[in-house]
Amino acid sequence: MASHQPGKCCFEGVYHDGTAKGCYEEIFGLDTYATGSTSPNEKVIVILTDVYGNKFNNVLLTADKFADAGYMVFVPDILFGDAIPLDKPIDRDAWLQRHSPEVTKKIVDGFMKLLKLEYDPKFIGVVGYCFGAKFAVQHINGKVGLANAAAIAHPSFVSIEEIEAIDSKRPLLISAAEEDHIFPANLRHLTEEKLKDNHAIYQLDLFSGVAHGFAARGDVSIPAVKYAKEKVLLDQIYWFDHFSKV
Repeated sequence: MASHQPGKCCFEGVYHDGTAKGCYEEIFGLDTYATGSTSPNEKVIVILTDVYGNKFNNVLLTADKFADAGYMVFVPDILFGDAIPLDKPIDRDAWLQRHSPEVTKKIVDGFMKLLKLEYDPKFIGVVGYCFGAKFAVQHINGKVGLANAAAIAHPSFVSIEEIEAIDSKRPLLISAAEEDHIFPANLRHLTEEKLKDNHAIYQLDLFSGVAHGFAARGDVSIPAVKYAKEKVLLDQIYWFDHFSKV
């Protein structure tokens, strides 16, 4: 594995305050948060969420920031209405069985294929947080991927084979936490080696003083977390801005 399966830290987080500006629509059969005024024929970003799903305010605020930067943004419900509640206990093993990689892949692939067929955007960027990172990586695969570039933060579930299959012309940005037993140092280094061997276009940033989940649901009252979270978003926007013009 390039990153381990989700653990306890993947089911913990802090709610971020703010008012979302987008709306929910049924898009390609999925309840989807849509935000932005850019044509979906131009620049699109698809956000693949962590276990808290596409109703979690944190991801909506992030999506709005991408929209403000000039993208049409879609956050599809890849959890089929079964997102984790932030404030209630959950049987993690049972939840993960319901959301196996095989099940989730079909949902993500179906959405991406119809996005490409319906709008054929000039650029598709895909963002994956934690649980969603695996499927973001799959969509810069050289044979079946439909995205032009990807950005992932504190990934889980990603296999070495998926890293090896990345198209060397499809860039990958990885934002990692210093304290992360899901994506620990040895797996970061292994990922770097595989990306280098593959002549991939990549960037891997390691943020000190933060733990797994910081970019999506970190406690922004902690200065190190606030900085890292905001920097990841700025990096992701710059990443897509750059490669959408290449």
